[in-house]
Amino acid sequence: MGVQQRLEEYAGLPVFRFNHETGADDELPPAAEVAWHVGTDFDEEPFSDVFARFLRAVDTHGITALIIGHWGGDYDTHTSDPVALLVEAAGSFPSVRSLFVGDVTWEEAEISWIEHSDISPLLAAFPDLESLGVRGAQGLALDPIKSEILKVLRFESGGLPARVVHAVGASELPNLERLDLWLGVEDYGGDTTVADLGPILSGERLPALRHLGLEDSEIQDEVAAAVAGAPVVARLESLSLAMGMLTDEGAEALLSGQPLTHLRKLDLHHHFLSGAMMERVRAALPGIEVDLREQKEPGGHEFHPAVTE
Repeated sequence: MGVQQRLEEYAGLPVFRFNHETGADDELPPAAEVAWHVGTDFDEEPFSDVFARFLRAVDTHGITALIIGHWGGDYDTHTSDPVALLVEAAGSFPSVRSLFVGDVTWEEAEISWIEHSDISPLLAAFPDLESLGVRGAQGLALDPIKSEILKVLRFESGGLPARVVHAVGASELPNLERLDLWLGVEDYGGDTTVADLGPILSGERLPALRHLGLEDSEIQDEVAAAVAGAPVVARLESLSLAMGMLTDEGAEALLSGQPLTHLRKLDLHHHFLSGAMMERVRAALPGIEVDLREQKEPGGHEFHPAVTE
């Protein structure tokens, strides 16, 4: 899942786009057979109008996977709050189990420009959600979540605010299996510290967690050192410290910590490791899928996380 292109598949379903170009006579697929992407483009039909037409045109009771695309911003002629619209229409989506808010590419808006609000009402309005993904973090707010249903939680950003990380750490998610946090950089609001990650790394509130991604960070070495001794790691099947500024120092800390040989996969792609350290990592984890793609040069012009602005 990248930020250069829109989702083509979501929740195991092909994506069908309903947008400002969708006409009244266009043939639409059965509601349950696709993941529905609803969005507009810059200075086109207001998102609220597109969403209203979508509600009239589609049997939304059958939809299981819903994606919210571009809804405008303060640089646009018109904008909408997708959370407010979703909450108001929640009764029309009784079968939705997977929701992604912000399937917006860099051509529509840089990730740091995607303007959010408090997304907490979504969990109350859609209590049966099994998967929630959010791209962008400008203005993003979240209260601690309580859900025995949610299995997947994903935040993609160029700078994830510590307040969101605190909320995740304070959440009661006994059946959450996958958690991904793109921490980003301070220049774009990513003020999360290793200390802020403490409740997540302890794993006390995440007994079912099997995948943890702490990614895209400018403090990736510090994160790696913290992960090396984190109790949650012992129950993981996959771990991702990808997309960040991981150097030999962080990899050394990771290898010197608790055993990682129980993992099925360790994802470190987009990293700044030396060739010698890459070989050490591979040798230390035989039989484990280790992703070391996208080796970068420390101190070079690419010495930054994969996704920032």
